[in-house]
Amino acid sequence: MSAHFSFLWRCFTISAKELAINEEIKHKEVRVIAGDSEQLGVMNTHDALEKAYEMGLDLVLIAPTANPPVCKIMDYGKFRYERDKRDKEAKKKQQTVEVKEVQLSCRIDVHDFNTKANNAIRFLNAGNKVRVVLRYKGREMAHQEIGYDIMKKFTEVCAEAGHVDKQPTIEGRIMSMIVVPLKK
Repeated sequence: MSAHFSFLWRCFTISAKELAINEEIKHKEVRVIAGDSEQLGVMNTHDALEKAYEMGLDLVLIAPTANPPVCKIMDYGKFRYERDKRDKEAKKKQQTVEVKEVQLSCRIDVHDFNTKANNAIRFLNAGNKVRVVLRYKGREMAHQEIGYDIMKKFTEVCAEAGHVDKQPTIEGRIMSMIVVPLKK
């Protein structure tokens, strides 16, 4: 039996979030659970390792803070594969929201305005936020109400795809607001 332990069963590099397996378990006694959730009871770590090796599986420390620590006999490679697959699926289902920007000016023509509004609607329908920016040039700062009127008209055009999250504010020579998509 002592010759049985002369080789390393599995050699994995363990990161901070990985579980301790086989010879990495330094506790003297552990509570052991078999792969089919059958309680095998508290036993010496050496005996638990031997039992895992007999089954052709790994001894994995799943609850190191319990008293005594809990270990499970399982195929660690298969466990990691399934966990990584689950994590990958969860990451795939996550939706990343980007902030797209649409730039306007006080002297924007109707066709240009409609084109920018259509782009904003397209961005909102794709689930992205839209930052609407209006830059004042020269003496346009004296007529800020024109900028507010353009922003109001822009929100009315985009009303079916989104609503204003942050009202128009002026910072320096730039007026900006944030439009977010409507919840579906």
